Amino acid sequence: MTRRSFLGGTLAAMLLACASAPRARPPARASLRILVLGGTGYLGPAVVEAARARGHALTLFNRGKSHPERFQDLEQLHGDRDGQLAALRGRSWDAVVDDIGFAPRVVRQSAELLAPAVKRYLFISTLSVYSDERSLHLDETAARVKMPPGAEASEEVRKYYSPLKAACEDVVSEVYRERATLVRPGYIVGPGDPGDRLTYWVERAARGGAMLAPGDGTDPTQYIDVRDLGAFVVECLERDAGGAFNATGPDHRLTMRALLEACRDAAATGGSLVWVPEAVLRKHGVDPESDEREDLPLWLPHMALGEVSVAHAVTGGLRFRPVIETARDTLAWWRAQPEARRAKMRAGLREEQEREILADVGAVKS
Repeated sequence: MTRRSFLGGTLAAMLLACASAPRARPPARASLRILVLGGTGYLGPAVVEAARARGHALTLFNRGKSHPERFQDLEQLHGDRDGQLAALRGRSWDAVVDDIGFAPRVVRQSAELLAPAVKRYLFISTLSVYSDERSLHLDETAARVKMPPGAEASEEVRKYYSPLKAACEDVVSEVYRERATLVRPGYIVGPGDPGDRLTYWVERAARGGAMLAPGDGTDPTQYIDVRDLGAFVVECLERDAGGAFNATGPDHRLTMRALLEACRDAAATGGSLVWVPEAVLRKHGVDPESDEREDLPLWLPHMALGEVSVAHAVTGGLRFRPVIETARDTLAWWRAQPEARRAKMRAGLREEQEREILADVGAVKS
């Protein structure tokens, strides 16, 4: 089976919901000095906003090229992860959040430089580090992938995303030991998602009419709202929690039917879901295991990464907002984007492709 990469940001593909609103969090016990490596992309801003809301002091380290207009009221240090870390020397922080680490050689540079100067290093990894794609309810002790023989020195992130992330985890754990925290999200969705995963479904629902839905509705799926993930990262720092956490959701089995019905309700346009068997989809070239464009994002038939155990993270403070809230906020964000951005949906079926498949099952006229 081809590994689904669960990539975040511009690298490509990354589901959650809960029946009740997130629990109120108590005020932070004490203000922390937090260094965020990155901080202006997708997950970074969610971490920054959550930390600011809790009264923590933040410093951002980045190249100053992506969204330089963001967070101008915060201290920002400029440099490059790969060899240009001078701005970090001679400083100290309570914790570091590393959400832009993909190559172990590069991660080692910041990890070793900061080891004497910080108390905790939190690394954003991925559920894709697990080698078992079929067993359900994988927890944080499951076996991880390794770089294939002969490719150990490779830094081809698109080709070796999963084993490279696992190797980055090893570097952080080696350098920081009990001071290391590894957060492993799956699909990260919500307002601002550069991969358009949940965005596709809620925008498609908003167009109404007969909407293609994959399988029979019983397949499990998982994701995390970027804002809930940002809040959990801060929670880990406040608790000084070490070890690994599967940070996806919800804390109960979520089916594709429940997800898509919530998207339809969020869009409030009526419409109908037409469930199309997997065999028909494959006949039309739709491959749910493909690492290329995601024709039907968040659909994970036959894959363990749609039903991973999150019990440890929930115990550690991970909370989930209702899927309909995430869907509504995502649709509102999408509608506010410039026309040029809305013309380039980065996931999902093309309209003509969807119509062709629906015609094949008799749901629309060809």
